[in-house]
Formats: sequence, structure tokens, C-alpha cells
Amino acid sequence: MKDRAPLRSSLLSWYDRQARTLAWRVSPEDRRGGVSPDPYRVWLSEVMLQQTTVPHATPYFLSFTQRWPTVSDLAAVEDGDLMAAWAGLGYYARARNLLACARAVAGEHGGVFPDTEEGLRALPGVGAYTAAAVAAIAFDRPANVVDGNVERVMARLFAVETPLPDAKPQLKALAGGLVTEDRPGDWAQALMDLGATICKPKAPLCDRCPIAAWCAAFKTGAPETYPRKSKKADRPRRHGVAYVLTRGDAVALVRRPPKGLLGGMLGLPTSDWRASPYDDAEAVAVAPAAGAWRDLGAVEHVFTHFSLTLRVFAAAKDENGAAGGDFVWTPREGLSALPSVFLKAARAAERLL
Repeated sequence: MKDRAPLRSSLLSWYDRQARTLAWRVSPEDRRGGVSPDPYRVWLSEVMLQQTTVPHATPYFLSFTQRWPTVSDLAAVEDGDLMAAWAGLGYYARARNLLACARAVAGEHGGVFPDTEEGLRALPGVGAYTAAAVAAIAFDRPANVVDGNVERVMARLFAVETPLPDAKPQLKALAGGLVTEDRPGDWAQALMDLGATICKPKAPLCDRCPIAAWCAAFKTGAPETYPRKSKKADRPRRHGVAYVLTRGDAVALVRRPPKGLLGGMLGLPTSDWRASPYDDAEAVAVAPAAGAWRDLGAVEHVFTHFSLTLRVFAAAKDENGAAGGDFVWTPREGLSALPSVFLKAARAAERLL
């Protein structure tokens, strides 16, 4: 883009006036006053915000930074405590990677984050996007930070006809052409804020956009039709059974294997998840303990790559009897920390028991 200087000036001026107030952000005014962002807070926020909205991530961020104010504090936490604190944020591999990265920074780098993309990229669990975001926002490196908001802005700014996801390399290259040594951290956040508040997926507020004069999609009269998108494939469906085994006021939970979906999390015992539904006899046959199992219906849950129908079966054990199984008996009030798929099943059982 030949006239990127005035475009950049317009967007940065808008950001100086309209920057969102976020729990992890140092405002442009404070940055100009010499306040540097904390790399730990920048990194933590970026990991939490992957596949998660700002309103949903914010209370988790505040809780984490209150309990573990430094990366070394986080590195010292027990795996189970970290997974419990993460419950509800989803994409639980992120939590395992978060802990691995914190331990690497604390143990191998003296609690100090590397200040380059290359150094950050070498940390466990840190991908290209997160490395670029931390390098730009925390260390003011001229890194090309491209998330979904920035992709949308680029697709509209340049009226890119290639549909997503095939357009991703082109959109990243176009965004890279706008990065300079001047205020790269603020530039990255300005693009994110523009996409989140003005250049929205539906009904973009073009009359308020500081770079509408340069926007090719705006000139077409149909900016909301960008980015172009390929037809999504149908999401496959799987079926399983969740078991709510109670003993007095306690519910039997199990620790899931460390790797795989919801790895390392406490959850309700379940059958395998498969393509075909379980009938009653099959559901009882693979139950985690003998008991008078009752069918309480089913709950639905959507993961990134598949939908799940989970039948819910419940049984009670005598408080003085041996339950069998490698269970973690948890008071009912402690179930709120379960991953959402298990919380749905537990709440469904609670309504019907």
C-alpha cells in the first residue's frame, strides 16, 4: 500500500482516543508516559483470549493474576489446581501448555520472558500468533500480529476475494505490509480494537471507521460480505454416556488422562464417545460401578470438531458401603468447577434426582 503512512496515522489517532480499557492492557497514554506492559500479563491474556471472548476471559484473568501475580508463582502451582482454575475457559490443552510455558520461563529464563519473537516461539506451547502478540505488545517489536479481527479488517480493507481459510496467508502478508517500527504494540492493539468494535462481523460501523477512506470493501457497498467464506463441512456427531454416582452429598468424579480432550481435568465418569448411540443395556454394561442405574435423559454439547449427545445415568451408593472404582468424591457444591460438558450433565441429574 503506497499511502500506508496516513492510514496508520488515522488508525493510531483513533486508538489514542478510543482504546478499550482492558484488565491486561497499558493504555496508549500510559505507554507514552513510560509505563511498560508486563509480559506475563500480556502472555496470559493472549492465551486466555484464544477462542474466548473478552467478557468471558476477563474474570479468569483477574482471578489468575490475583492468585498468581507472577509467572514464577504460576509455575509453582499443582497441575490439578491449575486445571480446576481453568475450568470453563475450554480448550484445555491451552491450560497444560500454559503451565509448561510458565515452568520453562521460571526454570530456564529466571522468570523473565524472552523479548523477541524467536525467543518466545521457542517456549513450550507458544505458537506463532502468541509469540508475535507478546513481542509486539509487551516489547514493542515490529511483529505482525494477526488474529480473527485483523483478518477481517484486512479482507475488507483490500477486498480480498479468496475465501477463508485459504485466504489466511494472503491476509497475513497484507497485514505485514502495514507494520513498521513506529508504535508496533499500539498498532497491533489498534487493529484488534477496530475489528472488535467497528469492523464487526455483521453490520460493520463504517460511518465511524477511521480508515474507511482506504477500504476497498466499503467502496463496493457491501463490506459485510467480506471476508469471503467457504461452506463449512457438517460437524460430525458422537454419542456417549455420563454417570452421576452419588454417595450422600458427594458425587464420584474421575481424573481424565493427561493427554487428549479435556486431558487432566476432573470430570464425571463416561463411556467412550462413538459414532452410534448407546442403548440402555450397553450404557449399564460399561458403567463405572455396579448399581441401580437410572436413565435421566441426555444433554447436548458442541466441541470445535464434533457435537456430542451425552446420555445421563445416575445411581446412589450407601454412604457406608464401598463404592469401588478410582473415584474422587466431591461435594455437590464443588461441581461448579467442572468443564461445561460435565457441568451440564451434573445439573441435569440434579434437577431430576
